[in-house]
Amino acid sequence: MKIRSADRPRAKEKEYHAAPDTVSGMVLRAQSGFYWVQTGAGMVECKLRGRLKRERQNTDIAVIGDDVAITIIDTGKGAIEAVLPRRSRLARKAAGSRGVGIEDVIVANLNQVLLIFACAQPAFTPRMLDRYLVICEHSELAPIIVATKVDLVSTDEAHAMLAPYERVGYRVIYASTQSGQGIDEVRQSLAGRISVVTGKSGVGKSSLLNAVVPELNLATRTVSAHLGGKGRHTTTVAELLPLSLEGGGYVADTPGIREIGLWNLPPEDLDGCFRELRPFLGECYYTGCTHIHEPACAVRAALAAGQIDPARYDSYVRLRAGEQ
Repeated sequence: MKIRSADRPRAKEKEYHAAPDTVSGMVLRAQSGFYWVQTGAGMVECKLRGRLKRERQNTDIAVIGDDVAITIIDTGKGAIEAVLPRRSRLARKAAGSRGVGIEDVIVANLNQVLLIFACAQPAFTPRMLDRYLVICEHSELAPIIVATKVDLVSTDEAHAMLAPYERVGYRVIYASTQSGQGIDEVRQSLAGRISVVTGKSGVGKSSLLNAVVPELNLATRTVSAHLGGKGRHTTTVAELLPLSLEGGGYVADTPGIREIGLWNLPPEDLDGCFRELRPFLGECYYTGCTHIHEPACAVRAALAAGQIDPARYDSYVRLRAGEQ
């Protein structure tokens, strides 16, 4: 059985030794070249040192969640001297990069990802959810699927939409800001953790967070009929928000994402990012089987036997073909 890239030994990160005059902190907000860093002494508004910007980068230099070392220049002002190695990240191929090797890091050093998908208005998009889950699996991030607006469909409809994911072990929370269903469960999942709430526009991310922690008072908008049922961006800046919950925690409310391209995922590692395919990997007759056209394929045999959901398999085939 081949080894996925997530399972291979990782290269040792270069150790960073802070200079005596630097202060450590975490980036809570990033906008237009400015970074707001939470330190032990309070919030500091920072810019990057020129040498950091001059270094060749195929990824974002600093994002929310990054641990950084800064020097204080003036009261409440500073400069980021170094960005420490990231322990984890939620990232995608930069939107519109068309194959150019640019990584768009949404948030760094997080514990979990809450994938927000509406049951209706806008319509549930399973292939987009599959792409998110592949990214989480490849990055070894813990995903929680939150199905919002469950009050707009029947209970049976909501559970039928998410049944293929629950069957392979994904945690699903069914939530409604109108009825209050699932709000306590979301609140408990956020407490004491660094989380990101993500999904496309209009699914109710900000409304959900307002229901969970009313003090956040995030701006919300209704889904516009003029946009064909698509949501409009309410959140315009990625920001880590401190949570007034028992145990604390932070949550990132990100701008709505319409495009989620896979970043740095070799095609031969894709099968290992689908949980239901894993039990059959290494059982195929041919080494390097793509599970698409080869004879004596254990994955396709499991598909024919009803052990793999056809829609999920179709997502695998499309992603293996390069569809984003």
